[in-house]
Amino acid sequence: MVSRTEASNKSRDTQDSPANRGRGIGIATATDRQERTHGQLHIYDGEGKGKSQAALGVVLRTIGLGICEKRRTRVLLLRFLKGPGRSYDEDAAIEALQQGFPHLIDQVRTGRADFFTANEATKFDLQEAKRGWDIAKGAIASALYSVVVLDELNPVLDLDLLPIDDVVQTLANRPDGMEIIVTGRGAPIPLVQIAELHSEMRAHKRPERDQSSGLAGAIEIYTGEGKGKSTSALGKALQAIGRGISQDKSHRVLILQWLKGGSGYTEDAAIAALRESYPHLVDHLRSGRDAIVWRGQQQPVDYVEAERAWEIARAAISSGLYKTVILDELNPTVDLELLPVEPIIQTLLRKPFETEVIITGRCKNQPSYFDLASVHSEMVCHKHYAEKGVDLKRGVDY
Repeated sequence: MVSRTEASNKSRDTQDSPANRGRGIGIATATDRQERTHGQLHIYDGEGKGKSQAALGVVLRTIGLGICEKRRTRVLLLRFLKGPGRSYDEDAAIEALQQGFPHLIDQVRTGRADFFTANEATKFDLQEAKRGWDIAKGAIASALYSVVVLDELNPVLDLDLLPIDDVVQTLANRPDGMEIIVTGRGAPIPLVQIAELHSEMRAHKRPERDQSSGLAGAIEIYTGEGKGKSTSALGKALQAIGRGISQDKSHRVLILQWLKGGSGYTEDAAIAALRESYPHLVDHLRSGRDAIVWRGQQQPVDYVEAERAWEIARAAISSGLYKTVILDELNPTVDLELLPVEPIIQTLLRKPFETEVIITGRCKNQPSYFDLASVHSEMVCHKHYAEKGVDLKRGVDY
């Protein structure tokens, strides 16, 4: 039997796969000895958007589960090639994490803000990469962190700023229970070979649109078979809240989830933690039956539930009261023909300029509203440890 939690992350048009079987456990610190004690090495790379967002989404889910299970979960965010003098999209998200969950998040930034090639690397670049890696090695050896995010480590290795053999050996010998997430373009083959999960964010070019249309930079779609879709959306929610904090404005977020009825989703713990820290900024609604919806086996209640959530989404988008609206699993809902496409297109065309809409979920046939997106990242799964019979881990995998 397929669990509800697993069902939320699998295609409604395919048979149950090994990646969606097994039960998981919560994590506290790397020294806890529980089922599936060996933490996994995750790699998110590719030209598409969503790599750092996905990492931050996993961090939020892990913290949320830790709060629900009354476990202390510490996280290290080590960011390479992101020195002072330049702002980055995830800065606001990290600020929201640090303010919402004090004493749980440590952050270190290294490098310079300028883009450079391997031929343009300086002694300073080598020193900064080594400084960051020394901190990472110490943190990994300490076993005090549940999750260590090594943001932009891939391009650091691609630039030959660190010895690949040392990195591979350190990550391969990490403490039991410690999850390590590596991001950035161009993951080197030796690193991919020791990773348990490798998800590529593949960019799809979108048509150029007039800035005055109100659509530019405001609609993002995350789809595909790989990991990172809903976690990228959670990262966008954090980013919106953090942006509001830095600008001293109210950036309200609405998270709407389709095909996720009943209870028991680990995402709920993450969203509950977010709402607890920012009670006046985050609204959340789930819809659907407490079951998988298969093509050709739709029931009347499936249409009712899909329409109910869409009416709320339409009103929320049109109102302009929310700066970010996340439509989680809207793609498979449309693919199952539980909702018509045209009302969605019209709502997106008429949305306020400042409202950003994030749409997630797998689909076999791309709905025509994909043409309105300024960002379309397809998560391509190259490697997943569940295929080798490894149990999924709550707060990290689903």
